[in-house]
Amino acid sequence: MGRIKYYWEDLTAGSVRDLGTVTVSAEEIKKFAQQFDPQPFHLDEAAGRSSIFGNLCASGWHTCSLAMKLTVENLLEESSSKGSPGVENLRWLKPVYPGDTLRLKHTILESRALRTRPDTGLVRAGWEMFNQNGEKVLQMEGLGMFGRRNPATPEEIARLETALAKG
Repeated sequence: MGRIKYYWEDLTAGSVRDLGTVTVSAEEIKKFAQQFDPQPFHLDEAAGRSSIFGNLCASGWHTCSLAMKLTVENLLEESSSKGSPGVENLRWLKPVYPGDTLRLKHTILESRALRTRPDTGLVRAGWEMFNQNGEKVLQMEGLGMFGRRNPATPEEIARLETALAKG
């Protein structure tokens, strides 16, 4: 991990980032499937052609892993990331085939301070992955915890708690 470029304060709701592209090969699809999702249409071209997908295709989990790789390489490595409590609303919308080039769009949907951790903020982000034809192949939301450049003061925490108590 290098110099921190992005803190929680930099990840504002509405901001959009292009997190790059990755091209998927048949060999990568099969290698991932052999280890993590050994269904026939992920392992063999003939089985893929005779499936509902019409060709060898990547596991949805492989597609998620590629999205994570792009996120790490193009955002998290330069951030104050403290991990994630999870993902929500995961959808695999179209198959990913050998030779597809995938592009990842990352949108900050919500950002809020954590009142119990004055040095940390929480971000909800939308991930959308598109193939070379502009078709959306993956959509999900994820939560991330990020270190704050300027941790909350006791007064700010008290204001947050008061606002939450009022509803």
